[in-house]
Amino acid sequence: AARTVAIAGVAGAADASAPAMPLPAAACLALAGAAFGAVGVAARQRGAAAAALARRGRSARRQIAPNVAPTATALPTIDPEDFVDVCEQTGVTLARYMRELERRRLIDADIDSVFGSLQEATKVIAKLVSRAPLSQSDLLGLQGEINVQGEDQKKLDVITNDVLKKALRYTGKLGTLASEEEEAPVSGAAAEAEPLLTDTGKYVCVFDPLDGSSNVDAGIAVGTIFGIFREVGHEECELPEEMDTRIAGTQADCLASALQPGRSLVASGYVLYSCSTELVFTIGRGVVGFTLDQTIGEFILTRPSIRIPERGCIYSMNDGNVDDWDQPMQDYISAIRTGQGETGEKYALRYIGSMVGDIHRTLLYGGIFAYPADEKNVNGKLRLLYEAAPMAFIMEQAGGKAITGSNRIMDIPPTHVHQRVPVILGSKSDVEECEGYFHRSTDVNLKARCEARLRGMVVTFS
Repeated sequence: AARTVAIAGVAGAADASAPAMPLPAAACLALAGAAFGAVGVAARQRGAAAAALARRGRSARRQIAPNVAPTATALPTIDPEDFVDVCEQTGVTLARYMRELERRRLIDADIDSVFGSLQEATKVIAKLVSRAPLSQSDLLGLQGEINVQGEDQKKLDVITNDVLKKALRYTGKLGTLASEEEEAPVSGAAAEAEPLLTDTGKYVCVFDPLDGSSNVDAGIAVGTIFGIFREVGHEECELPEEMDTRIAGTQADCLASALQPGRSLVASGYVLYSCSTELVFTIGRGVVGFTLDQTIGEFILTRPSIRIPERGCIYSMNDGNVDDWDQPMQDYISAIRTGQGETGEKYALRYIGSMVGDIHRTLLYGGIFAYPADEKNVNGKLRLLYEAAPMAFIMEQAGGKAITGSNRIMDIPPTHVHQRVPVILGSKSDVEECEGYFHRSTDVNLKARCEARLRGMVVTFS
């Protein structure tokens, strides 16, 4: 699937009394056209104007809203019962919910604007995914190209990546982006604007536009994953020593802002495209869920506070690879599927093969999801920056736990944009039981790999 890293651009001084408005409904149609290369005049004008403001530089930065540092202990979500004048016919919309967060100074106007762009883009993607079987020649099958990671591109990989990029550009908040489909970071300004590499904004948005895209042709659930970091100046960052020396200085500055550990996330979420379209996210205050009401085109609050059960009875992973996993993982799976684990009950296997779908079920029903390391992929296959870390943040904020085996996913510093890591997450008691097998392991190479990741070193040995 196409993956993208994007940095939101500066847009002048903040005005808390006049929060950024969500994109108009017409923007949704503009984005749909943009997916096939058509960019509206209004979008270009707005992007150019915002880019001009961005060039005022870092001195014009907005006052940052109070930061909620991600920890393993979640703060409570805000109670929608406290909202006044909620329309009984619609319920609490995403736009209204974000306004309440901003009014309580839990987010600022820039985060609100980024969520507005993500909302409009994912509504377009939901429509594209549902239309795919009816427009097979345009939307299904391979694009006929290989991305920079050596993977076959699906047509929807390319289209959805384009939709999300242009959605963020539409607001003029985007400063820089780097995609799985592109070899190096590029300017995220509107097409006719000058590069903003030295004038980027306060936030970095990382995302996987269409997770599980290999399932689209079969009509199986797919999703979008995103995470939002606070930007740090390049002078505050040091790129890994292993970074390719051919990278230009401005590109290195972009990467310096993007390569942050999960504990620096200020928000993350996913959108599930299935029998319904569901948006689940956290800002470090628990986890909430919204469902897209197709009749009015709005995401409506349907899960005010999502808490994962303390323990489940389902394990979700590609069981066909079990013989190639690290021994602690093999031993743990053998125990729970034969009823010899801590609960004494046999766990059931449920696996879709789409991370968003499997995580959504695990979040609601409990249990454990994993994409472990194996003999062929000693680092697993899921990307740290825009898959593992955002999902780990959600899981921890819902009361669960997320590890690579011996280490917390949120503590691992990325060494490069597309770095892969093993992923084990789910109900707290289930993950801790699995973690115990890794702690008791005497495998020297396994321990060395875990320690190397935590120190921000590239793991190349088995």
